[in-house]
This record gives sequence, structure tokens and C-alpha cells, in this order.
Amino acid sequence: MPPFPWLGFGLGLRPPHFQDVLDGAPGADWFEILSENFMVAGGKPRYYLEQVRADYPIVMHGVSMNIGSADPLDMDYLNRLKALMRSIEPAWLSDHLCWTGVSGQNSHDLLPLPLTDAVLTHLCERIDRVQNYLGRPLVLENASTYLEFSGADYREHDFLNRLSRRSGCRLLLDINNIYVSSRNHGFDANAYLDAIDREAVVQFHLAGHSDYGDYVIDTHDHPIVDPVWALFERAVRRFGPVSTMIERDDHIPPFPELVNELDQARRIAAPHWTLETQNVSAG
Repeated sequence: MPPFPWLGFGLGLRPPHFQDVLDGAPGADWFEILSENFMVAGGKPRYYLEQVRADYPIVMHGVSMNIGSADPLDMDYLNRLKALMRSIEPAWLSDHLCWTGVSGQNSHDLLPLPLTDAVLTHLCERIDRVQNYLGRPLVLENASTYLEFSGADYREHDFLNRLSRRSGCRLLLDINNIYVSSRNHGFDANAYLDAIDREAVVQFHLAGHSDYGDYVIDTHDHPIVDPVWALFERAVRRFGPVSTMIERDDHIPPFPELVNELDQARRIAAPHWTLETQNVSAG
């Protein structure tokens, strides 16, 4: 199997939909799991996951690697992550470009990083250790942000490119997060997207958000809005076939509603991603 195969169009695997998936309801080609929800042996979540993975490709997506923290890497966490990876054999695994805590305390939030040379070097060293330990490339997602640090050496898209080139990690581009951050910080989302290295991107996220006028929060609790769909279409044209999935973590609708939204992503991509190009691996 290529290192980052084209998987098609997927959904986040959430408990309200476990039975729908097992009953054969999908219009999804693959599923993404939240790694931390399955890091225990046994229990209902692992039972359902084992059933689903027998029929669908699985991607692991985490929120607690804390890759940007000044704390030492959490080897207990990485041990459990590696055990899950070995058990379910995901197509790849990802986490967020952020920090989540310090001094052993977890904020349970995805906190922004100073975009400086020092942080870039710090991240590359930690990513190298994680990739060597897991035995595969790490995929990192651009997190939505609500504040920026002064004294940055790079704009975010340039930072992502440099990080991927130096560390060998790949990128999960969250299209909604680009839109959310562009609204919060006043940058051009199209220019950001156009500046990202094509060869670095292996996955897209799509999601909804909460718009409060003066600011926008990435909440994953609403349908995808038109400006995000438009940005996705631009991404489709720029990057070619990239495995795409929809996240929904609150106000979770019936499974068919999410499939309808996923079908909209398919319709947007169809004129640009031919059957021939869909057979080309991203890796």
C-alpha cells in the first residue's frame, strides 16, 4: 500500500453512528477515529471499531500529543498510541500543530504556538523523535487560532511548509480552520491555501463553526457554510485528489444527513478529480 493512499470521502466515526455503520448504512469510503477514545483494551468502543475496520479504512486522529509543548514527550501516551496503531493498522495517524498543556497539566484545548525559528527547531526535533518511535511519518493539522504571538518570524503557511520540509511530516489541511483563523486574524484564506506545498498535503478536514460576527470559533456543531465550501473547491483544484472527511462533534445529526453533506463534497470534487487521478497516491 502507498504511504498515503487516496481513500476517497470519509466521516468521523462517532458513537451515535456506530450501529448505522455496522448496519450497512454508509455512503462513506473510510472513517477517522479520535485516537484517545480508543486507547483502552476491550469495551464497546473497541468492539465497534474492530467491526468497522474489517470493512473500511481507518485513520487515527489525536488531540493530546502535545507536540509543541516545552514538556518532555509523554511516553506513556505514545506507548498507548503505538499499541492502538499496531492493533488497528490505520492508513496514517495525525494530531494537531499546537500545545495542549505544560508541567503535566492538560488544558484540553489546542493552543497556538509562536511562529519563530526557535519553535520550528523545537518542533522538528520532537517530530523526529515521534516519527522514529512510531515508525511512520506523522501528519499534523493546522489548528484554528484566536490569538497570535508578537515577534513571529513566519506567517503560518510558511511555517507549515518549513516544518514539513525539515521534519518530513505531512500536513492535514483543515479547510474550516483556515477560514476561521482568516476571519479572526484578517488574512487572505485563498492566499494561505495557495502558498501551501502541494506535495505535503495528504488529508483535508471539513467542518462547521460558530460565527459570532467579530470572531469565529471552530465548534464542529453546524453544517459546513458556503465560504468554506468555496475554499474547499479552491483546494480541490490546487492539490488534486486528497482524502477528505467531515468532522461533527456536537449537535450530531442522523447519519444520512452527514452522508448528504459528504455527497456535496463529492459533487464539488467530481469535475476536478477524475477516476484516473483518484488512483494516484498522495505519497
